[in-house]
Amino acid sequence: MDHEEVLTLFDRRMRRDAAPDNTGAVVEHTGGVVRRSGGPHDWNGILWSDLDEESAPAAVAAQVAHFTALGREFEWKHYSHDRPAALPDLLLGAGFVPEPPEALMVAETAGLTAPVELPEGVRLVPVTDAAGVELVATVHEQAFGSGGGWLRQRLLAQLTETPDEVVAVVAMAGDVPVSAARMELPPGKEFAGLWGGGTAEAWRGKGVYRALVAHRARIAAARGYPFLQVDASDDSRPILHRLGFVQLSITTPYVHKP
Repeated sequence: MDHEEVLTLFDRRMRRDAAPDNTGAVVEHTGGVVRRSGGPHDWNGILWSDLDEESAPAAVAAQVAHFTALGREFEWKHYSHDRPAALPDLLLGAGFVPEPPEALMVAETAGLTAPVELPEGVRLVPVTDAAGVELVATVHEQAFGSGGGWLRQRLLAQLTETPDEVVAVVAMAGDVPVSAARMELPPGKEFAGLWGGGTAEAWRGKGVYRALVAHRARIAAARGYPFLQVDASDDSRPILHRLGFVQLSITTPYVHKP
């Protein structure tokens, strides 16, 4: 993999050329940025920017004014290779608060499709309805220690409105959900996005997370996606690295609340 070439492709296809991903989303190219606006419980934010030292201050102020007028919290999704270098300082000065950074990691799909043996008694179950969404949210709350309300709303909306563009799966130990993950399959793009891979603490280190990656990789390969993309936390980064993912950048969510 040519890292620079793949990063350029990711920037162009997944950020600059982003398309609405549900019926309520609006993607606009305005003032040197690409922004996504959604409902009050949806993700609102800046996906990509093409700014320099002269244009950046006005662009930041314009986006703060836009989302403040909507009464929306929004995120400026900044990547470490974005320009200008002073953009993070401008965001901080405008009242944005940084959340923990994550690594943008990418792998070639074809290299990750080999099955991974699950622990005895564990099976993978596709998520297709509200009952399955509840299992995913339960795992999310156990794995990450945070509420899964937003996840319930988003995943159920995706399964209802665009079922061909999302895959969700839960690992069950008997009747107990122990791990879950999602994958988004944007139409016409090269990158399938892996999201929300989380495992209950007692089941970590047993290969369940790896099995969920391989399961989604096989689906992505069958759908023709050459690459998998992950925003990896510090916990998942070493696992993904061992599986063959490479780090292309660091992404930091800068959040602005009205």
